[in-house]
Amino acid sequence: MHLFLVVLAGFGAGFINALAGGGSFLTFPSLIAVGLSAIDANATSTVALFPAQVATTFAYRDGLRKSLEDPRIDGRMLAIISLVGGFFGALLLLGTSEQFFERIVPFLLLGATLVFALGMVMPKQSETQWLGPAAILIVQVFVAIYGGYFGGGIGILMLAALTLYGLKDIVLMNSLKMLLASLMNATATAVFLFSGRIHWLEAIILSGGSIAGGFVGAHAGTRIPPLFVRLFVIFIGLVLSLHFYLKAF
Repeated sequence: MHLFLVVLAGFGAGFINALAGGGSFLTFPSLIAVGLSAIDANATSTVALFPAQVATTFAYRDGLRKSLEDPRIDGRMLAIISLVGGFFGALLLLGTSEQFFERIVPFLLLGATLVFALGMVMPKQSETQWLGPAAILIVQVFVAIYGGYFGGGIGILMLAALTLYGLKDIVLMNSLKMLLASLMNATATAVFLFSGRIHWLEAIILSGGSIAGGFVGAHAGTRIPPLFVRLFVIFIGLVLSLHFYLKAF
């Protein structure tokens, strides 16, 4: 029965990621529900969803080439920071005590939910570069560490950061977002692979379910308004934040 829940969560995650993002809001709590510890659930979810991120990044390859040529940012430096930050974020997670992580989970979920909600009102275009070159790199350090440590809502957080960096083309922003998020999770996944924290049966089932959900979500994208999906994700995020808060305190 618990494997069916994992399949369902993976399918749901792939589905909503194809439409609006926020799939980790389903995979992380579902893994806890079937008996994994919070840290194991986070590491397993990261590894399971990583292949789909790589595939999506490849699909955005044409826009990615253009985004890396944008003169306002140093895309290659952002990529290096994402790799290094994801690595240290993952190490930070593994160095966190289980009790402490369980206590901060509700706040991480709530923060990710609020960032996700911000994505609904965030301007799709920006004519202003709010940050200078040095500030852009500093912000990316914190974003990358967060991505490796927890990663919930990382896609929306990356879009918000890219808006501050001065990008305005949403296609190019999505392309660069996927690359940087994938790089964060690449090094995080590498760390988790040798941590003994991965529950491989759940990870494989979760990954397969997310791939299937992504295909269905891509086809359903023309029929289901993304707004409805986003509101559903926000609702789930708020409910889970309250649930884990009551559980921890």
